[in-house]
Amino acid sequence: MAHFPMKLAGKALNLLVFGHFEATGTGTMSPMRTRFILIETSHPGNVGAAARALKVMGFDEMVLVAPRYANVLRKEETIQRASGANDVLDKTRIVDTLEEALDGISHLCATAMTPRDFGPPTRSPREHFDLLLGRPVSSSEAPLSGAVAEPISSIGFLFGSERFGMKNEDVYKCHVALSIPTNPQFGSLNLAAALQLIAYEWRLALGGFPVASPVAEAELADAGQVAGMLTHLEKALVEIGFLDPAAPKKLMPRLNQLFNRAQLSPEEIHILRGVAKAMIETAQAKR
Repeated sequence: MAHFPMKLAGKALNLLVFGHFEATGTGTMSPMRTRFILIETSHPGNVGAAARALKVMGFDEMVLVAPRYANVLRKEETIQRASGANDVLDKTRIVDTLEEALDGISHLCATAMTPRDFGPPTRSPREHFDLLLGRPVSSSEAPLSGAVAEPISSIGFLFGSERFGMKNEDVYKCHVALSIPTNPQFGSLNLAAALQLIAYEWRLALGGFPVASPVAEAELADAGQVAGMLTHLEKALVEIGFLDPAAPKKLMPRLNQLFNRAQLSPEEIHILRGVAKAMIETAQAKR
């Protein structure tokens, strides 16, 4: 189950791409460390699914705070649900206290389902990441003017137990509570599902991964090929009696525009010319 919080002022960063950030005005790049912290996790399957979710989004640092099973990383269900993300499991640390898990992390994001009257501000992940990166946001809550936050070098995402979520005292340690926008009548999310959404939004904020099409871009036919096909098609339309050469009106210019919009490939030009040839031969055979 998850919803999330933080308070940032000013434009701390102007560029954050693929796990790196560029501090405003410096022009230098430093690594952006990202850590996912699971507190008192009870189900081994969620640990495995979380590892899979992290690897899919290009992250690999996970820390478990006092999990129900001390050997959770070696449990069969954990390994099965990781679906090949064994390297993330191998790197995962188990600690006794949250303080140990937070060591070396400068910016903390809680995930909290229950609204709290006191504590860090609550924002959606996307809104908060935009604020964090100094991007324009539509929210009425903007960073305080005049104050400039130090550029962050590391960020931690905290997730509470499956049954009880995060404790208030743990949320108070964080800069922001992130809240995933969900159906107001049913906002319950599985731990691994919530982690996947946060990991996705953060990876997107960092620049995302390119989407590679399995299909190569088709070569487009040139104007000469299109013109030749149209000439061939025009003869075919005359042969079948569809086009009156004495009163052609705007049929061919319209077809020209149609095929321009279609962005035909050379192979498609050959097909259409084959159709035109068959039309001509059929019409002549019937005479």
